[in-house]
Amino acid sequence: MGVLVLKFGGTSVATVPAIENVANKVAAEIKNGHKIAVVVSAMAGVTNQLVSYCSEINQIFNPQEYDTVVAAGEQITSGLLALALQKRGIGARSWLGWQVPIVTNDVHGKARIRSIDSPALKTSVMKGDVAVIAGFQGVTPEGRLTTLGRGGSDTSAVAVAAALRADRCDIYTDVQGVYTADPRIVNRARKLNKISYEEMLEMASVGAKVLQTRSVELAMKEKVPLQVLSSFEEALGSDLPGTLVVDEGDIVEQEVVSGVTHSRDEAKVTLRSLPDVPGVAARVFGPLADASINVDMIVQNLSPDSKKTDLTFTVPRADLPRTLEVLKAISKDLPGTQIESSADVAKISIIGIGMRSYVGVAQKMFKTLAEKGINIQVITTSEIKVSVLISEEYTELAVRSLHTAYGLDHES
Repeated sequence: MGVLVLKFGGTSVATVPAIENVANKVAAEIKNGHKIAVVVSAMAGVTNQLVSYCSEINQIFNPQEYDTVVAAGEQITSGLLALALQKRGIGARSWLGWQVPIVTNDVHGKARIRSIDSPALKTSVMKGDVAVIAGFQGVTPEGRLTTLGRGGSDTSAVAVAAALRADRCDIYTDVQGVYTADPRIVNRARKLNKISYEEMLEMASVGAKVLQTRSVELAMKEKVPLQVLSSFEEALGSDLPGTLVVDEGDIVEQEVVSGVTHSRDEAKVTLRSLPDVPGVAARVFGPLADASINVDMIVQNLSPDSKKTDLTFTVPRADLPRTLEVLKAISKDLPGTQIESSADVAKISIIGIGMRSYVGVAQKMFKTLAEKGINIQVITTSEIKVSVLISEEYTELAVRSLHTAYGLDHES
């Protein structure tokens, strides 16, 4: 018995019958004696439709007004779920981001949460009412509506759980948990019972779309236990049927590699013939950071005469047009620099906390890809992750081959 925060994604609230199903799950958790706050996403497809409206008006839109438009989807869902709960005789009310309030910075479209300080929300939940909170949205200190980026409702849920000091945050989605690979690509992928915050953070950052990266960062920082589970199964979060995201010390058996992920949302950019002088990297990446463009894999190669350098990096595919626009402005002050780009790439990663204590893990990855005739364009590593950039056409072959090579295939 305690406080639970339940988050339901777009597919879980895609229709009115689906919302009724969510209401039944909330009612069942209340019957189990829990106090509940719910965070909801927009109904599946609604956000995409709202984004398309903005693009129809203007391809380069005002981000403040963009946030005003796309935040509407969560507002609709929160009201509908509150109505469904009230129909069941449950005390419930909807809360929008500014009503909580969820205070963010002013980076519209990709805002970061600064604080949630809501005595009224806490009082409402502790007396037994269900707070149905619109995810994905917040408010600046100046009172402007903001949104948290794709998947931002996950971050909203974790932030609410931290603010309420909840016993657990259950993320209901359209899959039964976190898998060793995307089961739509690897039919022998296994569901993990537990995964560490660090592994989940790496998985989320390199392509696993189960949780937003920032939600895992926040959960790890605030020590919020997470669970990923399916809203289409009869079992509740209290039955622990999904995947628990926990501290590394809570996992007894640490596999060398826990999962293989992929991302097709990457674009590769190469700057050729840059001057090899101190500060040139800052002159490139500074303006990209100012434009809120996230740079990931970075490789630098010197020319034979050591006077020029080539710089290759990846950015989100959706940010490629803006990236090229920024780089064209920079290149005016870097004579002779050539800009090349490609969106036909994919990032493949292996992740596992067991990699810390085993040698030859990366070598197996490179050998497996070589045997399949897959060329590696870029390589980056961390303590528990190895990522490679390859041609997009080999994505599924690479994922399946690596999944088998590391012994992750389900035995059945």
